[in-house]
Amino acid sequence: MAVSATLSAQRIARWRTLDGRQPLVLGHRGACGYLPEHTLEGYRRAIELGADYVEPDLVSTKDGHLIARHEPILDDTTDVKTRSEFASKKSTKNLDGIKTTAFFASDFTLAEIKRLRAVQPRANRPQQFNGLYQIPTLVEIIEMIQGENSRRARTVGIYPETKHPSFHSALGLPLEDALLAILDRFGWNNQYAPVFIQSFETGNLKYLRTETKCKIVQLIDADDVGPDGKLTYAAPYDKPYNHEILGDGRGFGDLVTKANLADIATYANGIGPWKPYIASFAGSSTTPIATSLIEDAHAAGLFVHAYTFRNDSLPAQYQGKPANEYNQFFLYGVDGLFTDFVDTAFAAREALQFVLP
Repeated sequence: MAVSATLSAQRIARWRTLDGRQPLVLGHRGACGYLPEHTLEGYRRAIELGADYVEPDLVSTKDGHLIARHEPILDDTTDVKTRSEFASKKSTKNLDGIKTTAFFASDFTLAEIKRLRAVQPRANRPQQFNGLYQIPTLVEIIEMIQGENSRRARTVGIYPETKHPSFHSALGLPLEDALLAILDRFGWNNQYAPVFIQSFETGNLKYLRTETKCKIVQLIDADDVGPDGKLTYAAPYDKPYNHEILGDGRGFGDLVTKANLADIATYANGIGPWKPYIASFAGSSTTPIATSLIEDAHAAGLFVHAYTFRNDSLPAQYQGKPANEYNQFFLYGVDGLFTDFVDTAFAAREALQFVLP
């Protein structure tokens, strides 16, 4: 029997979110199920498909510009490997404790980055757009979003992630103040701005809490899910990297205890857990193993934005129907979810018949 969380004739009094409002649909890296990730075209497509927020992951160029890439590494999301003029830029760096040889954005000036083009890193997704789109700066992204907001008379926000903050700080290219300066420039550095700032590390978020009233989100990772449905942990997905540097023994799995959720609430407004922290499956069982994380986070005053929902990598229990997975998490009370396929999440949310108080 497949998992199905549709309500049909059942009606409940309200969304089970922290504030009782409908959960947010968050365009993960734009609309990367359809177009290359972290491109203006991808973000615009996500807006067209109904996203409430779009997510630019931020890394720094050699000359201190914030650009949107999932990682400081350019190898799989740009055409850099085919560009002979940049062959000498391949280098080896310590990336969160792992010796990594790659093309790093921090070795390229913005002018050089603008000569590259985005590609789709997942072979099972459309490849015909490879080589067409530039790598955008955060400035360009906000300009585009604010223009779309004005044209559409609706407010779509941004959900930037500071990627590998300790790595960037060690290079003399810290991300946080550069991000805040850009938000200041566009009038989006305040508690009312449609902005969430997220990170897997904790130290930079605590610093940001002293510098901005924008909403802050603590991301929570893990390595994998075992056959028993339980999370497994292995470096570098076992703990925030600044904890490794400081000798803080707490891993990501520790951050979801009630005591640590209360600590997170002192500097963040919400958490962004990998979705198996909320529910997973053991083997081929069709019964989800659900946790109390959403309830515990809400009790601490934290909202929960789960990641990442993908139509093309659904567990078999959902029988190829993305709406079954979306509905399950909506009914658990998730406050928002990151999806590569904004249109299906938007449609699933709109189809549920909730009656607000």
